[in-house]
Parts: sequence; structure tokens; C-alpha cells
Amino acid sequence: MPLLVEGRRVRLPQSAGDLVQAHPPLEERARLLRGQSVQQVGPQGLLYVQQRELAVTSPKDGSISILGSDDATTCHIVVLRHTGNGATCLTHCDGSDTKAEVPLIMSSIKSFSDHAECGRLELHLVGGFSDDRQLSQKLTHQLLSEFDRQEEDIHLVTLCVTELNDREENENHFPVIYGIAVNVKTAEIYRAAFQDRGPEEELRAARALTGGPMISIYDAKTEQLRIEPFSWVPFPHVDFWLQQDDKQILENFSTSPLAEPPHFVEHIRSTLMFLKKYPSPTNTLFPGNKALLYKKNEDGGLWEKMSSPGS
Repeated sequence: MPLLVEGRRVRLPQSAGDLVQAHPPLEERARLLRGQSVQQVGPQGLLYVQQRELAVTSPKDGSISILGSDDATTCHIVVLRHTGNGATCLTHCDGSDTKAEVPLIMSSIKSFSDHAECGRLELHLVGGFSDDRQLSQKLTHQLLSEFDRQEEDIHLVTLCVTELNDREENENHFPVIYGIAVNVKTAEIYRAAFQDRGPEEELRAARALTGGPMISIYDAKTEQLRIEPFSWVPFPHVDFWLQQDDKQILENFSTSPLAEPPHFVEHIRSTLMFLKKYPSPTNTLFPGNKALLYKKNEDGGLWEKMSSPGS
């Protein structure tokens, strides 16, 4: 009896709209979340999760108290939390390999459970909108179906996706919510935007743009952000793309050109510049082929680079 709402088994496949009609508490929670004002989240205690990244921690963490992600247009931000030990996972899914990503989310939460604890798994899905290509709709369906396939009971608590996260302006559709944060200690989920997306923002963005799979970026035991060595092939026609105007960049690099946040083009350009500068990252960006390690400084505000562990 995997995916449950208010203790009842969810009947799939259903659209997000049909699902909330069948379960009114979901509709009310989506309405309340949409109605919030956006909170600007500072770097204090924050771990920012980029596209195709996953981070998990618990209330015992002395460095991280907030997990967050934004810039989701057709993407969905997924939060899975165990109410017993407070272990919380946040990930930013783009539909590239949902079938592999959901088990990864599940196992990341299970890694905090040494023994059977009281409590339950609660799922929150936010993001997407009624886009022309129906990519959001497809991703919503994929995520609900994959969570429904898991062996454990999973309680769907928040569903603010696709048509439930849609607003219309001049006959164009946009997401209402682009980003959320979750307070690991209080379990509060709220609308959020972030200035600090580090560390190694460009390296991490380049990994996603070159098709890297979902990875876990944080080790809660050591309280370190950890980027294992990886490589990419030189980005094809990078000089050509860097010469294109904003409209061309939007149309070729976005799944939903009209709905992107204002900084999207600048972000893509800086990522392409990074890929041009480092056509092969293994030796230049990962000296000695070792992981890059970062830890929050004493007051929990800024990430500081650690020396790499011994070979």
C-alpha cells in the first residue's frame, strides 16, 4: 500500500488536479503554499541543491538547518521526510531518469534509520506548470508512479505541481512557485529564493548541463559537501552557442522559454564559458583525482574548502 493520502491508497494514474479533487486536504495545502510570499534565504545554515542533485540530513546536523532549491520551471522539487528521526531529503528532478532517482531518494532516507523507528515517510512535491509541451504533467505522473511502486508506505502531504502551480498572464502560462526551502529542524516548507547557490556553483551547473546523472552532494556524518571527481566530453559547438543572442539561448536551452526567471540566460552563458574554459575537468578541477570537500565555517554562513583526504 505504498502511496497514501490521509491514510487512503491513492488511485493512479490521475492528474494532479484529479488527485486533489479526490483529496481536498491536498488542495487546501497547495492553496496555502501558493499564497505565501517568497522568503529570501541567506547563507546561514543553508545547503542549496541544484538540478539533478540530492541532499539529505537530519535535525542532529550542526551545520545545516535548511535545504532549498529554486529556478524550477518544468522541474519538480521533491522533499521526503521521516517524521520519526527527522531525516529530510530534498532533490531537484528534471525528468531525466525518474525511475533511477526515486530509489536513490528512498535509500538516502533509509541510511539514517539504523532500526525500525516510530514515524512515517511524508512526501512533498512542488513545481512545474501547465507548459505547452506537457513536460510538467509527464514528470508529475512519473514521480507519483515511481513513489507508488516503492515497498514502503509513503504519505503524500503536499502536491503543488503542474496545473496546481500554474498562473496565466496574457494567454501565457507560468509557475506560481519557482523555489522552496525546508527547515530540517521544524519540518516547515515555504516558498523561497536564494542568493547563495554555492559552493562550486558553475562546476555543479556544468555537470547537469552536460547530462550528468542525479548525485548526492552532502555527507551528513562529516557535515561536508562533497563533489566526487567526474568528467564530461567537450561541449559541442560551445563557441557557436556563446555567440548567440538571448532569444536563441532561451529557445535552445530551456524546456519553457517564456517562463524562465530573468537570470536564466546569464546562468547558461556563464556555464558555457566554464565548459569552454575546462573542456576536460578531471585533472584541472579535481587535483589528484580527489573529491572536492567543503564545510560551513564556524558561524554556519559560508562554505570553506577543506584539504582533500589522503589517497
